[in-house]
Parts: sequence; structure tokens; C-alpha cells
Amino acid sequence: MDFFATHEELLTTALRAISERGYWSAYPESPSPKVYGETAAADGKAAFEAALGKDYALGQSAKETIAPEISPLGIELGVRYPLMSVDTLITNAQGAWRGWREASPQVRAGVSLEILSRLHKRVFELANAVHATTGQAFVMAFQAGGPHALDRALEAVAYGYAEQTRQVPSVTWTKKADSLEKTYHVAPRGIGLVIGCNTFPTWNSWPGLFASLVTGNPVIVKPHPRAVLPLAMTVQVAREVLSEAGFDHNVVQLAADTREAPITKDLALRPEVKLIDFTGSTAFGDWLEQNAKQALVYTEKAGVNTVIIDSTNDFAGMTRNLAFSLILYSGQMCTTPQNLLIPQGGIETEAGHKSFDEVVQGIAGAVSALTADPAKAVELTGAIVNDEIPERIDAARKMGEVVLDSVEVTHPAYPGAVVRTPLIVKVTDGYATECFGPVSFAIPTESTSDSIRIFRETVGAKGALTAGVYSTSDAVLDDVEDAAVEVGVHLSQNLTGGVFVNQSAAFSDFHASGANPAANASLTDGAFVAGRFRIVQSRRPVTAPAA
Repeated sequence: MDFFATHEELLTTALRAISERGYWSAYPESPSPKVYGETAAADGKAAFEAALGKDYALGQSAKETIAPEISPLGIELGVRYPLMSVDTLITNAQGAWRGWREASPQVRAGVSLEILSRLHKRVFELANAVHATTGQAFVMAFQAGGPHALDRALEAVAYGYAEQTRQVPSVTWTKKADSLEKTYHVAPRGIGLVIGCNTFPTWNSWPGLFASLVTGNPVIVKPHPRAVLPLAMTVQVAREVLSEAGFDHNVVQLAADTREAPITKDLALRPEVKLIDFTGSTAFGDWLEQNAKQALVYTEKAGVNTVIIDSTNDFAGMTRNLAFSLILYSGQMCTTPQNLLIPQGGIETEAGHKSFDEVVQGIAGAVSALTADPAKAVELTGAIVNDEIPERIDAARKMGEVVLDSVEVTHPAYPGAVVRTPLIVKVTDGYATECFGPVSFAIPTESTSDSIRIFRETVGAKGALTAGVYSTSDAVLDDVEDAAVEVGVHLSQNLTGGVFVNQSAAFSDFHASGANPAANASLTDGAFVAGRFRIVQSRRPVTAPAA
């Protein structure tokens, strides 16, 4: 099948979108029946439930299976996945590679886009899998795990295709009496390893997966043991499409493991693995960067996301916007603000001067208003996915004055889920490292200039994925923007409406910059894909036509 012809118009539009960088999305983010059909939600849930407690069909032969997932919502999953040895995964990938690397960029792009198309058709099934394994509220699981992740994957395909086709494939070169035929071959680097995370298994994994795939590399997908199903679905669809297109389905494989017997390090150190994509802890990201020397390693790790509050002409809008950002998925997003830098003398607002305490209480009050009704609160907070987070909350309480305490909420649909509202603590030290989860620090500074100094020091040393500033002064906004460029962090200014600092839009916003310690790469830009292949040229004299 000519998948490229089927999806060429979509690819052309995506290529234009990464150039123009305006708003565009290929996949509707609303789970409304008006968009996806009256039975789509029920059909997707039924398909998800049909997979529970069974062997997952991947076509990967193994002597035994494992079922490592534990749902933070208390859903009994019991899905069994093949337990593959590292040697078998590597051997399979090597055996499948030749046909895939010899395919043209057009063919590889077509196959990649067909995989995305089929994943989109299963978006409600996928959303249920993300919801069950991550604890995200369903709408968030649908949007972030489905359409938004698909957009990021499509963006990676577009960048990969653009980089491979930047130059002509061949040319006749003539200099005086010499004439050569020159051919420029796209030479993929080798096996790619994608290491998934527990919180956003598709959104964080698909860019690397599709960037490696479209540039001709076989990919081994190593999901987090507690969030396997969304990536198992991905691998299942990919293998199905590859087979239909005439390729070895082992171009993409699933490498499931358990927390008790992990295989990630063994895979990462194999000399055949040339590309590694990782999202997760700083400790393991640093280990990969320092030890997997044979591979190009793309990491997204932890950072100290910071907001500088100088002044505002919409105090209610500012506090409401920040509150939503703190609540969303219980702070379990790599982009959630942590440090709130506020002058100890207070700030100016449209309603007059607000003291430091009034500013912090305003934010706390907005958080309380959004979490007062448990049934509504859990649609924002979701469930706690990491076992260490409640202990982290307890430790943070002891760091300073608790302005807003984190409280337990009973999930109406899943009473066994662990749900916590955000904690806000006034502190003067101890805030220079990430405290992952629903914890934020209100930090009194000597002045806005001092806030900018602290911002430079903490983000420069520890990194950040996002930053924000509120000010009515153009000079302050310019100073913070200069500081953000200096420390390499994306900045949002004066957000008071329906766009939040911890959200990024594919085709317009870059996710992470690769310019500070929180991440060494950006999703998604040319640098994220260009190193996954090289151009190898051959040349020969032009043969004179026979007489």
C-alpha cells in the first residue's frame, strides 16, 4: 500500500506548520461524541476492558510473560506482556534493520503516518489505558495521551522528513573536463531505545520513537513497568502497519520488564544501541549521559520551574491561572511551577498594593476554590502515581510556614486512589532542587531584581523546563526574558486566561530547550531528529555514452 500518497497532504500541512508555528492541530482534542461519534467512547472502553487479564497480542515470541502494572486508581489490570531477553531484542532489531534503512524517506514517513492514523482510530481505548496506568483524570488522559501526543509525534515525523530531504538525493557534478555522478545516502545510526515514563507514557515517548523510526532506525520501546499498556498498544499498531507495508515487524519491539528485575541498563549499554530517548529522574538521566557513551542520548530530567511575580493588572486572573497550573495532575507534570518568587514588600495590582502574604493567600485561595468540591477536584488532580510523593509532601511541610496544607481527597469513582491537593509552603531556603508532586514554595525576595538573581542562579544550576513572570513593567519583562534566554528556559509572560505555563502546543511551542540541566534536547526541533542519521555520499565518473 502507498501510505505516503494516503497521508501526503497531512505531511505537507505539518511541514508548513513547523515553519509558520501558528496554531494548528491534526487531531481534535475534544472527546465529544459530536467529534468522534456517538459510540466511540463506549467502544474504546470496551476494547480496553477486553485486554485486561489476558496476554497482549504483539507477535513477539517469549517463553514467559509478566504483568507488572499497578493502577494508581486501583483498577485491576493484569495484562500480560512477553518477557524478552536483551539478546533476543537486539538480534531481532538487527535482523529487521536492513530493509527499513534501505526504504526511502517517503516510504518511512508514509508508514509512520499510517501508524499515527490507526492510533488515532483507537484514541478512546488509548485514553482508557493512559487513565488507568497514570491516574490522570480521563479528559486529561484523552487529550495529553491521545491528540496532543499524536501532534507531537506528527511534528517529529515532519522534522525528520524535512531533515532527510533537505538536500537532493543525487546530482551530476561537472568541473571543466571532469564530470561525476554524486549520490547522497541517508545512513541511519542504528538501534533506538525509547525509555518511557510513568506519568506521560505516550506524550513523552512518541516524539523519540517516531523521530528514530522515520529516520530509518529500528526501535526498542522500554516502557515504565507501571505504564506498559499505552506503549504496548503503540507497538502493536506499529508492527501491524510495518507487516502490511512489507517490512519486518521487529523494526519496532516492546521490551517490558518489572521493577524487581529491570533491563534498562543492560539495553542502554549494548554497543548496538545508538540512540536513547529518556524521560524521568535526574539521577538516571545523568547515568545514561555518563555511561551510554556509544549512543546519542536525549534526556528530559528534573528542573526547578520558577515564576517571578513583580506586579499585575489582573490579580484574580493571575491567582486563578497559577492555581490551575499547580493543581493540574497533582503537580506531576515536568512543567508544573514550583518556586514562586515574590518581593517581601509585596506587589502592585489593579486593586492597589498587595503584601507578600496577601499575594500568597490569593494563590492559596484560588487553589482552595478549585479543589473544594472533591468530585470536581479529582477531574483536575487525578491520582498520585508515585509512592514517594506523600512522603515528599510530609517532608516539605517541615521546611517552613505552611500557607496551604495538602489534604487527602476521596476519589468518588476510585475510593482506593491516593489523591492529594497542592501544598504551598513559605520558605527561605531548600527550594533549589525539584520536589516532584503537588508542592510549591512561596519565596520572599528582597526585590524583583533579587528574584531575577535567584532565578538565574537556581535555573542555571539545576535547570527548568518552564518559567513564568507577571509584571506590568516592560523593563521587568525584558529583564526576565534576557535572564530566561541566558539560562535557556522557555518563558511565559502574564498568563491570566486559558493558557497555562505547564502546557505547550505542538507545532508552535518547543518543549524543553536542551539549553539547561533539566534536558539536553528539545521536543521537537531539527536538532532532535538530525543526529539520528548521517549523509554518506558516493561518487563516480560519468560514463560517456556508447558510440
